[in-house]
Amino acid sequence: MSYLQRVDAALAAIRAHDRYREIASGERKFVADFSSNDYLGLSSDSRMIEAMRHVKQVGAGGARLLGGNHREHALLESDIARWLGREAALLFSSGYMAALGAIPVLANFVDVIYSDALNHACLIDGVRTAKAQREIFAHAQLPPKEHRLHPALIVTESLFGMDGDAADVRALIEQLHDDDVMLVDEAHALGVLGAAGAGLAHGIDDPRVVILGTLSKAIGAAGGFIAGPSALIDLLVNTARTFIFDSALPPAIAFAARVGIMLARGAADRRARLFARSSRLRSGVRGLGFPVPDVETPIVPVIVGDEQGAIDLMERFARHGINAPAIRPPTVPPGTSRLRISVRADHTDEQIGLLLEQLACCTATL
Repeated sequence: MSYLQRVDAALAAIRAHDRYREIASGERKFVADFSSNDYLGLSSDSRMIEAMRHVKQVGAGGARLLGGNHREHALLESDIARWLGREAALLFSSGYMAALGAIPVLANFVDVIYSDALNHACLIDGVRTAKAQREIFAHAQLPPKEHRLHPALIVTESLFGMDGDAADVRALIEQLHDDDVMLVDEAHALGVLGAAGAGLAHGIDDPRVVILGTLSKAIGAAGGFIAGPSALIDLLVNTARTFIFDSALPPAIAFAARVGIMLARGAADRRARLFARSSRLRSGVRGLGFPVPDVETPIVPVIVGDEQGAIDLMERFARHGINAPAIRPPTVPPGTSRLRISVRADHTDEQIGLLLEQLACCTATL
């Protein structure tokens, strides 16, 4: 059997489990799009677009330690560190690369890694890459302090991107041993939660806390970063493979991200609209009998259960002009396939109403 025949067999197995995915050809227009993580609607803001015009170079030209280091990178890192209240920050080309780079480095200083069962794939892959014992703990149920090995690396999201619930970051810190370290992925929280949108770990002055973030969601740009003690950032510069060997973030994107952070910090009105829209949607979805976390976040899961059921609901929504993607394993655990509804500040009351109306119609026939 040739390798292509084995490829065909693998694809057939994926289809048989209703987990086949494909990239749509062309851009389909929807009346209401609930698929984007652009929570504040900044990616299309005219000030973000204008920022792209004010740089002298598009691509970085190489890795930061070679020819790819530009003034925009250092300025953005300073802005991130100041915003989050950390000593320093280091840019990566994406949040995924930040996780893959930082976790193996941090693992060198611990005996075991404890990772939340619902962590994002980038965190899972970073933990798998690390050369340390690993323990997966039940979602939001870190084993008691006295039962854990240490020194340990605790890995968690702050706002979980698929379930829309939030970790109690301060409570987790209270459970740390003195020689532990905790990596908090703030990807979905930044720009949305915390003082001035600075995330759920903002205001926690503890060197054991290291922040992973992305600039591609509420900030409306691209790229990822690690923020924490300056000594750790220096070490990442010297040992994180996804920083050393990866081309740097394009300067144009770095400059746009600086504008995005500035806008996000002052976006109290956008956050208020976002919370108002998400609160209405959350209440409506719960009223239709779907379990929804009782926290104010822009992520509202509509859990269907099986893969085909989620696909059917997505397709029925699409026929009525609503883009709400079906999320299936391995992105979520088996039996929890869902539509992931992502609310944005620029959604209208009419769009929220349309979604709830169609969900009610679909629910009646499920």
